[in-house]
Amino acid sequence: MSATQNSTTKEDILQHLLKHGTATAQVLAETAGVSPQAIRRHLKDLEEESLIIHQTVQVKVGRPQHRYQLSKKGRSHFPDSYDRFAVDLLGTLSETVPPEQFRAILKTQWHKKIEEYRDRMGQGDLGERLNQLAELRRAEGFMSEVHPLDHDSHELTLAESNGLSSGQPVDLGDGDGFVVTEYNCAIANIAESFPTVCGHELELFMSLFPECSVKRTHWMIRGQNYCGYLIQSND
Repeated sequence: MSATQNSTTKEDILQHLLKHGTATAQVLAETAGVSPQAIRRHLKDLEEESLIIHQTVQVKVGRPQHRYQLSKKGRSHFPDSYDRFAVDLLGTLSETVPPEQFRAILKTQWHKKIEEYRDRMGQGDLGERLNQLAELRRAEGFMSEVHPLDHDSHELTLAESNGLSSGQPVDLGDGDGFVVTEYNCAIANIAESFPTVCGHELELFMSLFPECSVKRTHWMIRGQNYCGYLIQSND
């Protein structure tokens, strides 16, 4: 197998783990279209590079399984649109100005971002605007996807502000809507140092779609595999 094929297969593994959280070697082999023997060599390489880690899980029948997931370094492998300079700059700013002024500066920046998105999203229907927003977000480093809400297949729980919910279902109602998922965070370094920044993400979606009900369903900062939003028209 060529170096290029090796690289492509490893990227397939990392992309799958980014989207799905964990997976066995068998599932990863099927996803990448290679043999289980080949996938284990790639997994060994990725573990040696500290891009993935594994946990041993006991199953009812057969030998224990290894389930693989991205390490912190593995998540940082994906593109970020902000670098360490931004974190250092915010740190300096937070130490220089009063807390209320610092919060006002952050809020002003988010409002500018909202206006930029609004101008570039156009005037289409809800689905068109969401897909355009996802394109803009992907260009900034977010792995953003938009899916029409399927009432039969979606089982969503609400990520509450004080931590992850334990099985609290989201009321999907009877209306149509969309689920927005973002499997990596382009502002992860900033959010880690300034968690309040993450709160503005929900405000962003609410401001861009004022005619809709917007609920956060998943939140990486609370330990879940991705950030998710349920967006439904109020009409």
